Amino acid sequence: MVRYDHKILNALLDSYENSLLSIGENKRTVHIDFVLTKKNLPQYFDESTLEYETIHILMKALEEKEFVEILWKNKKRDHQIERVRMNTDRVDEIYSVLGRVPKNELEQKNIALLTEYLDQLSTDISKAAGHTPAHFCGEDIVPLSETVAHKFAEYLLSRLCSHQTVKEYIDLTKTDATRRLLQAVRFVEQNKEACYVREFSVRHFQDSKYFESVEHQVAGIFRKFQKGFSETDDDEILAEHGIYHTPNYVYFKGNAGIMLGDEMIHLDRFHQGIGLSGEDISAVRFAELSKIKKVLTIENLTTFFRWKEQDCLIIYLGGYHNSVRRRLLKEIYQALPDVQYWHFGDIDAGGFAILRDLQKKTGIPFVAYHMDLDTIMQYEKYGKKLSGSDRKRLEALAKESTQWRETIQYMLEHDVKLEQECVRQTSRGAMEYV
Repeated sequence: MVRYDHKILNALLDSYENSLLSIGENKRTVHIDFVLTKKNLPQYFDESTLEYETIHILMKALEEKEFVEILWKNKKRDHQIERVRMNTDRVDEIYSVLGRVPKNELEQKNIALLTEYLDQLSTDISKAAGHTPAHFCGEDIVPLSETVAHKFAEYLLSRLCSHQTVKEYIDLTKTDATRRLLQAVRFVEQNKEACYVREFSVRHFQDSKYFESVEHQVAGIFRKFQKGFSETDDDEILAEHGIYHTPNYVYFKGNAGIMLGDEMIHLDRFHQGIGLSGEDISAVRFAELSKIKKVLTIENLTTFFRWKEQDCLIIYLGGYHNSVRRRLLKEIYQALPDVQYWHFGDIDAGGFAILRDLQKKTGIPFVAYHMDLDTIMQYEKYGKKLSGSDRKRLEALAKESTQWRETIQYMLEHDVKLEQECVRQTSRGAMEYV
């Protein structure tokens, strides 16, 4: 049986909590009403049932308790209820009848939780960093105020203190869940050891499946609060912090060798290259690099498998590079500081953003390879139209750097972007459509 009295009282409290009345800041008379419509209470308008009479009985009972006032349509009593108006002087009793905790109390409880969390975060990080308010994140020392954990908690705290909604991220009634979410964000950001998702979950929450239940939510927080992650997918965000669902492989091929212990593996014997897990990469040393004149990173796996370049070491990045791939690239650059470094990706906002990120985070002077105006003009008929998001990102990239401005301007003017799989090599080295 539907408790129409509770349904309507809860709806009235929702409206009350979203008004200035609940925080005592109203400067004019405000009425909190529930208007009966076919959308919010269809049973009242269903002539095939007796719910109409049931609702009348329940609303009259609430009126007798002075919880509400019934406003009848055209002022014809017992005919049709137009709206039910809350008696805000009895709001405390209404909360009690419903067994509902006032929003102000919930806000204060969550404010206390966030304040405690921020204090503990500052204390723990200061100890770990030798009394410096900073946090080791990935490869960089990050000031505490710039960590995702701190920015996220400060965001929630600021909104709660100004009585703004935070339901996008947390449920005010579930402080235990909020506490665990805050911990999850912090543990991801501080993770330094490569591990699998379920290992990570057991290590920090003694539950192999807990983190999987919140990983999308955690990734969304990193997209909002970590610079450069706004277009990064969940798996890439976790991989950036050393957390994987499956082994983290790096693929490479070319005119070089790698040493595994005392054993030499000649890469040029593998037509489509080889892959090593991130865990094994640390045991690898490169050898026979004298023939290498260029290093090429490739965004997509299909292109990596089919691509060939003479005197070249080719590496598959798989979208955004993570810490394992960056470490590998830096080791290669240290061994080969004078060769050319190229990056081949999609000719779109994502492809240019990956290249920019690669340049910035490795410090290696990568240049775009087949991501230029000539290429997109040649294969324009195979391109796709730009989305609104594409346009915004491309415009921002053009403002940040002059590297690809001419190409980006053409893309914007001609409403086109191109996937790198659209081009391939012929036996003569020329480019043709797949």
